[in-house]
Amino acid sequence: MLMKKLPTCVLTLALLVSGVAQLPAARGQQVGASAPRPYFYEPSVSPDRAEIAFVSGGDIWTVAAAGGEARLLVSHPATEYRPLFSPDGRRLAFTSARTGNGDVYVLTFETGELKRLTADDAFEQLDSWSRDGRWLYFSSSARDIAGSSDIFRVSPEGGTPMQVAADRYMNETAGTPSPDGAHLALVGRGYAQWWRHGHAHIDESELWLMRNHSTGSYERLTEGGAKQSWPMWSADGRTLFYMSDRGGAENIWSLALGGEPRQLTKFRDGRVLWPSISADGKLIVFERGFGVWKMDTSSGRAEEVRIVRRGAAADASVERVRLTDRFQELALAPDGKKVAFVVRGEVFAASATDAGDASRVTVTPGPESSPVWAPDSRRLAYVSERNGAAQIYLYDFGTNSETRLTDGAGGGDATPRFSPDGKWLAFERGAKELRVLNLETKREKVLATGGMERPPLNSDRPFVWSPDSRWIAHAQIGAKLFRNIVVVPVEGEGKPQPVSFLANVSTNTVSWSPDGTFLLFDTGQRTETNQLARVDLIPRTPRFREDQFRDLFREETPRTLAPTLRRPENNPPPSPTPTP
Repeated sequence: MLMKKLPTCVLTLALLVSGVAQLPAARGQQVGASAPRPYFYEPSVSPDRAEIAFVSGGDIWTVAAAGGEARLLVSHPATEYRPLFSPDGRRLAFTSARTGNGDVYVLTFETGELKRLTADDAFEQLDSWSRDGRWLYFSSSARDIAGSSDIFRVSPEGGTPMQVAADRYMNETAGTPSPDGAHLALVGRGYAQWWRHGHAHIDESELWLMRNHSTGSYERLTEGGAKQSWPMWSADGRTLFYMSDRGGAENIWSLALGGEPRQLTKFRDGRVLWPSISADGKLIVFERGFGVWKMDTSSGRAEEVRIVRRGAAADASVERVRLTDRFQELALAPDGKKVAFVVRGEVFAASATDAGDASRVTVTPGPESSPVWAPDSRRLAYVSERNGAAQIYLYDFGTNSETRLTDGAGGGDATPRFSPDGKWLAFERGAKELRVLNLETKREKVLATGGMERPPLNSDRPFVWSPDSRWIAHAQIGAKLFRNIVVVPVEGEGKPQPVSFLANVSTNTVSWSPDGTFLLFDTGQRTETNQLARVDLIPRTPRFREDQFRDLFREETPRTLAPTLRRPENNPPPSPTPTP
């Protein structure tokens, strides 16, 4: 789904505090930036075809079907998704992330009452209303042991959601009941990357029909080889409209049950997303080119709906919200007083000892990751993809300033690590180079090339500094794809020197002892369990059993221990007598 990044300045670290933190709802436009173009998406049309609801900026708006000024209908610092009018036009259902992952809500227009219908841990994608208004259908992976999407339905009055389609080995989503409620059209397979433009086998999906709402009566309606999604029934239940890219670009198609598919719109480029049909089946609205479009189903004629927003969004409001999940990549400062972490792609920092709010470090449209503290505990380095490529940035808490350190050329930069003396920053570039950056002169140097790879997800030390900041050890792939540990000097023209000569070092994680005398890593063959290996970096004289046995016969100088005289507690020592 399209997600709004957390638009906040502070948030609460749930592991440290029991209170809440202030979360300003939106960030302001950066100085000097050009005015952004509004993005209108996920539209739906009212039963009388007079009004269109859509999402913009994470809030729900409504506009006349002919276009014009849009009014703000639902505004919240969280993100709202997929508004759908009820068949009688008196209510609006939508999904909201205000409670965490995304639950289904229903708004009653007459009273303004907002009711929450679901409370699962997974995101629930709202799909459709039943034609009689008794059920809301949605897709969720909350109860599937394989993590696949299943289709549920729940009463708009509340109650327990019930599974309708729950195949264990196939994603099922976009469930849409027929007008008489007997059958269910749905999307099977694929769908995971509905947002992609262009053909790839991972995006292919098919339309299926589940007759009489029975899992034993599946019927495939369309062939594979294309992306096909969002089925919509005609008023008489004899035809399905849907989106497909079978002709190249995404377009609206129709399929008379028992007949052949027919392309209705003739777009040659762009994406057609989130179509929705009116109750009488005469009008379809959809998202295309960051705007809302409408199409007459009888003629196939499509046109864009011109929209101008009027209203106050959730930007200026302040709400106290307690976040309790999605904390990642915690990094404790060397002084033990601060902690940095990532929440939904943004870097935050907080006290590691006192409860309270966390300060937001980054406010960017791209994700940040891999925070690491400098030895002085006053600076923080991290990777940011705000400019497309992964680049390393440095934030100085003393001056409250951010500096870009690398340009991310050649495949992007990753895994920043400060030297123990704080003068150097080591990092990987494009999984092909190990580089160091002098933080004083800003000059980069390549230490090793080739034979490297991205560290596994459970590794936080693909390379490690020596305690004296003069060497770096890392795992390098050599002949026959075997990994071994090499050390390379940071200064001078020294070449990497191998220090292990095993058949394979199984991971990229290596540790250097605090005294600098040995390295630790794990190693193992394909059929063996991993073992911990140690490489001594200074000569060590071995001790043999024979020597240990001979030591038992060496003469030892007797040790005499003077008895300790203890004076009775009831007889304190006499006071010294002054000499006349």
